[in-house]
Amino acid sequence: MRTGTGGSESGKTASGSHAGSGWRARLRDVMAGLSLASMNIPQVLGYTRIASMPAVTGLYTVLLPLVAFACFGASKHLVVAADSATAAIFSSAVSRMAPPGSPHYMALVSMVALLSAGFLLVARLFRLGFLADFLSRTVLVGFLAGVGVQVALAMTRDMLGIATTAHNPMLQLFQTITRLSHVNVPTLLLSACIVAAIMIGDRLAPRAPLALVIVVGTIVASMGIGLSRFGIETIGPIAGGLPRLSIPDVSWNDMLALLPATTSCVFVIIAQSAATSRAFALRFHDPVDDNADILGLCAANAVAGLSGTFTVNGSPTQTAMAVRAGARSQLAQLTFATVTMLVLVFLTAPLQYLPRCVLASIVFTVALGMIDARAMQAIRRESPGEFGLALVTAAAVVGIGVEQGIFLAIALSLFRHVRHSYEPHTMILRRDGQSGLLEPYDVKAGQQTAPGLIVYRFCADLFYANATRFAHDVQVLVDSAPVPVRCLVIDASPITDIDFSAASDLRDLFTALRARHVTVVFGRVSSYLRADMDRHRITPVIGAANIHAQLHTAIAAAQKIMADDGP
Repeated sequence: MRTGTGGSESGKTASGSHAGSGWRARLRDVMAGLSLASMNIPQVLGYTRIASMPAVTGLYTVLLPLVAFACFGASKHLVVAADSATAAIFSSAVSRMAPPGSPHYMALVSMVALLSAGFLLVARLFRLGFLADFLSRTVLVGFLAGVGVQVALAMTRDMLGIATTAHNPMLQLFQTITRLSHVNVPTLLLSACIVAAIMIGDRLAPRAPLALVIVVGTIVASMGIGLSRFGIETIGPIAGGLPRLSIPDVSWNDMLALLPATTSCVFVIIAQSAATSRAFALRFHDPVDDNADILGLCAANAVAGLSGTFTVNGSPTQTAMAVRAGARSQLAQLTFATVTMLVLVFLTAPLQYLPRCVLASIVFTVALGMIDARAMQAIRRESPGEFGLALVTAAAVVGIGVEQGIFLAIALSLFRHVRHSYEPHTMILRRDGQSGLLEPYDVKAGQQTAPGLIVYRFCADLFYANATRFAHDVQVLVDSAPVPVRCLVIDASPITDIDFSAASDLRDLFTALRARHVTVVFGRVSSYLRADMDRHRITPVIGAANIHAQLHTAIAAAQKIMADDGP
């Protein structure tokens, strides 16, 4: 009885501990959502300047779209909201079709969001989430570092109280440097104090909602003291009220004209959102479902278009803010949406007093945190080549843009992979003097496995670009052999595929070897490789009897051929 009672009490304790842990996790996410709202509500208002839309539409991007992604998306961390990359794409296209800020312009912008939702739905139906598999960890580390530098550079202008007109980060930096004589000293001092307070607070109390305290405190100070009279710029008046759902009134011809800009937005949405969600999923060892995230992005853009706002995207900066604030689930984003609704209904008036430099300083510290120096150092130490790829990715994001940086990184990753396949490791197997076992050695002229026998391993699939390497190695080994080669055994364990061009080269090579009385024997042939050999007519050239599933049987067959031929 005592044991049973003790077990029951232990079970209750464990259950209570689990419940308490779950309650604390939910409370942590709610507090993170409050902190996230304090930082991101002013930020999305800033994106409306890039989009040339009314300020209130920035708040609409973090209302229904957040809820839609939380319901349909899979990522626990991704924050879907307004984004500078997509805003710059559609605003440049739509501004040529209608005057910025006009009702027709706003309808066109909302239609871009609806069309993006349609394209994303097609991408989900065709399961195009696999495209994110081409984003390696190296690329993700470099991508986040580049975004961190880009955002940090962009925030310096508001932290110094300097006006710039360029959108490119490097041009912004150049304009900021050339206008340093126009620095607003009170703005600079306030920015420096906020950055110092956040960095010290992160060390002493990393879970405290310090950003929320700073935002509320500076709004109260701005209302009481009037910070604007010291030249500190504030956000300014914002319209309130909840959005009305409606379909944008756009003609068929206008919809066709919007397709190029929409296509560009969709590519950026898929690439940037996948890069961001994967980067933070890897950090917390969470599962990834890119296709479910695409469906969530589809739903988010659909409600964005219906609620009169613009295209939304997975934001690396805002996701980093959420994680830094302690968010570990979409409950934080739902809390963010709830706060946004309350602000739209009750609190747009106080928000106008928030200094821009306060927002910029908070975002600046978040941007610095996105640069994972330890991960970069680990990559440099373990793989200098991949470290170079990470640096190129970061530099491209900063220099030419987020979307271009992602696509360049994917292209470079694929090029690096193709280069390894183009120049694979090749080996000749020889008996070890001590163990007597076959061991791999680098291919060099004058080497043999045994008198008259060569066992050769090619460590990649055979395709049009590397078939000449295969043929060259074989010819060197055969031509330079100290004893005339009678059998060439191919250890085909790394080979699973042969394309049309490589097959043609192999048929020519094996025909030439047969003319020199060299028998070719394949060992460790998989079912996939055998199917390719049959389809590409390689099997008749070497003979079906010379194709083996194991290496030892292939070597035994070669030795029998040599023995039958005699000395």
